[in-house]
Amino acid sequence: MQPPPTPTTPIRIGPATDGRIAIAFPYTPELVEAVKSIPGRAWDPIRRVWTVPRDREALRRFLDAARTRTVVIEPSLLRGAGAPWILDAADRELALRGYSRRTRKVYRQHLKRFLDDVGQRSMELDAVAARTYLLQRMEGDGISRSYADQAVSAIRFLFQHVLGRPDAIAELPRPRKERRLPTVLGRDEVRRLFAAIGNPKHRALLFLVYSAGFRVSEVVRLRVEDLDVERRLIHVRGAKGRKDRYTLLSDTALDAVRRYREYAPPSPWLFPGTHPGRPISARTVQHIVEVARAKAGIQKRVTVHTLRHSFATHLLEAGTDLRYIQELLGHASSRTTEIYTHVSRRELGRIRSPLDLPS
Repeated sequence: MQPPPTPTTPIRIGPATDGRIAIAFPYTPELVEAVKSIPGRAWDPIRRVWTVPRDREALRRFLDAARTRTVVIEPSLLRGAGAPWILDAADRELALRGYSRRTRKVYRQHLKRFLDDVGQRSMELDAVAARTYLLQRMEGDGISRSYADQAVSAIRFLFQHVLGRPDAIAELPRPRKERRLPTVLGRDEVRRLFAAIGNPKHRALLFLVYSAGFRVSEVVRLRVEDLDVERRLIHVRGAKGRKDRYTLLSDTALDAVRRYREYAPPSPWLFPGTHPGRPISARTVQHIVEVARAKAGIQKRVTVHTLRHSFATHLLEAGTDLRYIQELLGHASSRTTEIYTHVSRRELGRIRSPLDLPS
C-alpha cells in the first residue's frame, strides 16, 4: 500500500498482510461512513488504512459511495476470481444507466476476461494493460473486430464509470470496422426454407420473422396483444436501444399464427417456451432455423438475422423507399439501412456480364 493519503490522492485498494483487503483514501465523512458500514472492517493505526474481509460483498457499499472518485486497484486482487466485486459494481452501474440485460451480460464477460488477464500478468490496471489485452485477443486469439470493439466499450465503461479514471483510457483506440455484406436468401430459397418446417408453431414464428423483419430478441418476446389485427401492424416493444416501433403484420403470417394458436396452450407470450411463464429462447429459434436450412438443402449459412436481412433486401428490390425500410427495421441511422443497397438485385440485375453480351 501507499503512504497515508492526502486530499488529492486517489483511493487505493490492495491486499493486507492478514489476507484481508486494505483501503486507503483521503478523509471525507462520506467515505468513512461507507467503510464503517462494511461488516468486519478494522482500522490499522500503523499503516493508517482500513482493512475489510476479502469477499465479493465487502466493498459493495464502499465502491458505490466512491463512484465519482478515482480508484486504483493493485493487480494481485485481480487474480483468479476476476475481482467479482468490481464486476458487481460495473453491473450495478450498467443497470442504473438503463443498459439491457443482454448488454450487461456481454460487458461482464468482457470485463471478467480483461481483469483475469491483468491479474495473471501482474500489470497495473491502466491503458497499457488494456492495449496488451486487446492486442493478445486480436492477434493471438483471432477475435473479430466487432468483438474487439465490444471489449473496448466494456473497458471504457469500467474506467469511466466504475474506477473514475476516464483519462487513463482516453487514447484507447477502437479497431477499424469490418465492411461485410449480409447474407441474403433468394425468394425461392425462402420458400424452400419454409416448406421444410412442419411444426405449426415454428412455421408461424419464422413467417413473422421474415415478413416483419424481426430480430430474434424481438420475436421471442412477442405477446398476443402486440398483434394489431385490425390495422395489420405489430407493436414491437422495448427493442434495441429500448425503442418501440411498429412493423408489418402479413396476412400469410397471420393465418399461420391463427392455425398455430388453435391448439396452443394459454400463455401471455405468443410463443411460450418449455418453462412455464417464459417465452421461447433465442437459442431454440436459432436451432429451428438451422434444422430447416439443412432439410431445405440450402448451402448458405442461415441464421434468424439472415431472414431479417432478406426481408429488407426483398422490400428494397420491390421498390420500397429506404426510409420506410429503416423505420420497419428500427434502425437509428439511415446509414445502417443503406447496406442493403449493396446486396439488392434491383439495379445490379439490369447489368449484363460482358461474357453474356452478344458478339
